[in-house]
Amino acid sequence: MDSLLVYGSYGYTGRLIAREAVSRGGSPVVAGQNRQAVTRQADELGVEGRTFGLTGDVAAHVRRFDAVLNCAGPFVKTADPLVEACLETGTDYLDITGEFRVFERLRQRDDAARAADVTLLPGVGFEVVPSDCLAAFLHEQLPAATDLSLGVKGNGPLSRGTARTFVEQLGNDGVVRRNGRLIRVPVAFQTREIDFGTGPEHAVTVPGGDVVTAGHSTGVDSVVVYAAVPPLATRAMTVADSLGWLLERRPVKAVLRRLIDARVDGPNERERASDSAVVWGEAVDESTGRRTRARLRTPNPYALTAEAAVDAAERVIDGRDRVRTRVPNGFQTPSSAFGSEFVLDLGGTTRELVDVPAEFGDPERSALESDG
Repeated sequence: MDSLLVYGSYGYTGRLIAREAVSRGGSPVVAGQNRQAVTRQADELGVEGRTFGLTGDVAAHVRRFDAVLNCAGPFVKTADPLVEACLETGTDYLDITGEFRVFERLRQRDDAARAADVTLLPGVGFEVVPSDCLAAFLHEQLPAATDLSLGVKGNGPLSRGTARTFVEQLGNDGVVRRNGRLIRVPVAFQTREIDFGTGPEHAVTVPGGDVVTAGHSTGVDSVVVYAAVPPLATRAMTVADSLGWLLERRPVKAVLRRLIDARVDGPNERERASDSAVVWGEAVDESTGRRTRARLRTPNPYALTAEAAVDAAERVIDGRDRVRTRVPNGFQTPSSAFGSEFVLDLGGTTRELVDVPAEFGDPERSALESDG
């Protein structure tokens, strides 16, 4: 894999990905803006390192590579310059974002990517590999589905990069997909009870990237994404929404970023080995009332991200010289690139269909809409 450039390779998740690639016998080139961090990592892994920022002639730095895997978040700031460089040089682009704005921007570059013979494949980590593959699987079970709901329950600490991305999103609205359009909604717009495998749990809507990717992968026009949170957290999110004017201020975000840099790293090796996550999904055909549900159980999200990202990069690069396995050009999602079973190729991941009880007394019910 010496034709792969891993940008942002010295961040928490980037380090896991670079090590995973090297453990498979690859020699990715590690890169980023911090010369000292790049040099240290390249020496430790025995690979080439490159230092460059994302202003100026980025294309000159990516031209020799078959693919770029972007691990530098927040991706809303880093994706555009790398994608522009990839379109100019005919280099395939991958990243590990979960930011819906990034997915939507790249979706709008579909025609340009096809014209440049380039694959744009964002979201090859925990967000959104499991949920996108689950959405595609549910659509296969119920092709007439008109509505899709997805839910995530994770355990364990966040990485510094994920926490910083969360800070960047403070003060922003939520989003859902309705009738094929992205609709801005208040934070904690809707709640429901979801059974992630141990009984009903409180879940609240979040602006997950699946509002873009699941719609693209399945053609379903209405998509909502939930995350499991305690009821108290929902009230806290609503309060935070009312303080959006404050949270959007640069000094407030700067303070939060400094706190994150000082105190947040990410799960340690033991936590990555023991933590897990569950992704739940439901597809509904409103015209008939038919519905189907399924769950995916995965390893620790960061462990899954490292394996999924390297797998995806290998498949994209290997497919360049093999017509039958060529990943399609243009904007792709994990399932549109590799199929709904891609997630099951990752270690420690299982999938199950869930019986749907009669509507009366169904514990997985819609609970409320906070805007009335």
